[in-house]
Amino acid sequence: MSQKQLKEAFISNLNGTSLLEISAGLSLPPLCLLCRGLLLILYYLHHGKPLSSRKYSLLLDFLVLVSPLVFSCTVLSPIIFFIPVILAAFCAGIFSKIYSQTKWEARVPFGQIVKEFQKARLDPECIPAITVFRVYVNVLTSISILAVDFPQYPRRYAKAETYGTGAMDLGVGAFIFGNALVCPEVRQKPHRTQPRFSSLARQVFSVWPLIALGVGRLLSVKSIEYHEHTSEYGVHWNFFFTLALVRLAASLLLAIFPKHKAWLVALAVAVLYQLLLSMTSLKMFILHGSDGRGSRLGFLDANREGLFSLFGYLAIYLVSVQVGLWLLQRRSSVRGWLEALGRLPLAVLLLWVLLQLCQACTEPVSRRMANLPFCTWVLAQCLLLLAFFVLTDLSLVFTKLLVKGSSVPCCWKVVQAPDSGKKQGMEAVPVGRQDKLSQPCLISAINKNQLLFFLLANVMTGAVNILIDTIHSKAAFTLCILHLYMFLNCLIMYILHARNIVLKFW
Repeated sequence: MSQKQLKEAFISNLNGTSLLEISAGLSLPPLCLLCRGLLLILYYLHHGKPLSSRKYSLLLDFLVLVSPLVFSCTVLSPIIFFIPVILAAFCAGIFSKIYSQTKWEARVPFGQIVKEFQKARLDPECIPAITVFRVYVNVLTSISILAVDFPQYPRRYAKAETYGTGAMDLGVGAFIFGNALVCPEVRQKPHRTQPRFSSLARQVFSVWPLIALGVGRLLSVKSIEYHEHTSEYGVHWNFFFTLALVRLAASLLLAIFPKHKAWLVALAVAVLYQLLLSMTSLKMFILHGSDGRGSRLGFLDANREGLFSLFGYLAIYLVSVQVGLWLLQRRSSVRGWLEALGRLPLAVLLLWVLLQLCQACTEPVSRRMANLPFCTWVLAQCLLLLAFFVLTDLSLVFTKLLVKGSSVPCCWKVVQAPDSGKKQGMEAVPVGRQDKLSQPCLISAINKNQLLFFLLANVMTGAVNILIDTIHSKAAFTLCILHLYMFLNCLIMYILHARNIVLKFW
């Protein structure tokens, strides 16, 4: 077999992993974020000033926010269920140290602190959990697209061939989910009246870079005979085309139907598509082609997976618009967000029950077809991860209230401290103070140039695969390559952020 055939076989005919293992893996990014925040607060407690060195800030962010994810999906994957426990214990130890020092100074009962925490006012214009969710989906995807070509990346985490739930199967749906959370329909102010098709017009203008990138990827892959998994999207299709068309189709539907009913439109699309899969020959066509033997004759036959999975991704996008609208409802207090946080687990539990019913009544999860079970699974996992990030942010807000003047980048800003807290020695950071500190932050850096980050990851992945025999690499070499690859990408984002450069011209 040629090197191309070997690499294609290496990522083909896989069956995924368990839902529990993926959920355990999803707890790692919020724990890494919590650990970073607590370390910054502890640093402030000891030195009386925030960590302002760009060099050390980048090093801390990379080692705490990115490096653990590289290890957990490679050499530490056999103990993936123990890693969250270890990280949680480490975070608990840091919090205990912070609390023990502040308690001695403030001498405030813990119950009183909790009551004042609930009364604290938060910046209603900024929801850090959305930003962090989108950045981490990008980071996890970037790690996986290169790591999957190395033997240390478990085959069960790679994309399943037909049925199954691999970690990379979730990444595709999470990308769609994250895009919908910040789409024009969600960000539009409720009191502003705009022409019905204004959002569609903006989307037509904003998706052309995705189409250009899709064409560029297609031409480059075909010209250098780069290995590709044909049953993923088809012969000519790729994810850039999927994302572009889903955004256009969603904007068209949301221009016709009220956006606060987006979930009903999504339900109709997903159910009708599943009925077509179950009651017609569409499923056989997607899986086996027009001749039943995997033919790729004609554009539709050649790209059947990419074209028909658009219906499933469209349903995910529309539900995510509804989630984004719900998240952006004005909640200015910690108490309001605690109540909202209580609803998210209920939604996740409902989706898990629906997932089991869908699989029992129809078929297992299939990213290849983007069927109804796949849509339900993606939404459940994304809401779970979002809930983890909201909980992390609230935990850091609580800790910041314990340490007067401390701040954590990409975390909620306390815009008004409870009156009783000032009497007891607790104080919130005033509005604008955190911005003036200009704390360096890797998450903000990636968020400024997310598309460029993903594009660089794809280019670097291609370069590594061309230059290196990834399949036969040893563990130490694999870890070095993955860390160097991620660090270079993060460093470029960090430099652009430091110079306030945003490479977005559309």
